[in-house]
Amino acid sequence: MNTKNRLITAAIAAIVLIGGVGYYKSALAAGTSSVPGSTNDPIVTKSYVDEKIAEAVGAGGSSSTSAQLEVVTVALGKKLIVEAGGEVIVRAGKAIAYSSDVNGLSDLTDGLDIPPGKAVSNNHLILFPRDGRGIEADPGQKSGLTVLVRGGYKIE
Repeated sequence: MNTKNRLITAAIAAIVLIGGVGYYKSALAAGTSSVPGSTNDPIVTKSYVDEKIAEAVGAGGSSSTSAQLEVVTVALGKKLIVEAGGEVIVRAGKAIAYSSDVNGLSDLTDGLDIPPGKAVSNNHLILFPRDGRGIEADPGQKSGLTVLVRGGYKIE
């Protein structure tokens, strides 16, 4: 019986070894483990990657709104009306929220809603969720506002 057990153990070990080698070779043939620089895994240059990234960014769609912050001066008595999705940061002056309806502006810095007619804090990021909303200079001050705007806007 002892020899029989050794023979069975050796046969099982041989089958496992042959099966493992076969599985490994089939994984290589399927391309799951490719060699860097081969046709399955080519090496590319930095300039090629930069070019593809620039193409992808350029094809991201065109928009009439700017992705950069723009410095805007709002004269006393004028309103800065920001398009939906626009953002404003009041840098100088005292601003008052304006809205064509009863809803206000979103102060993302404090996480509050600013109703129309209430003060807008300086250096806070303000989101304009819909068209027809904006800010104006507080009539009690002597000069206008200096703000940073991201997105479409008009001064009325």
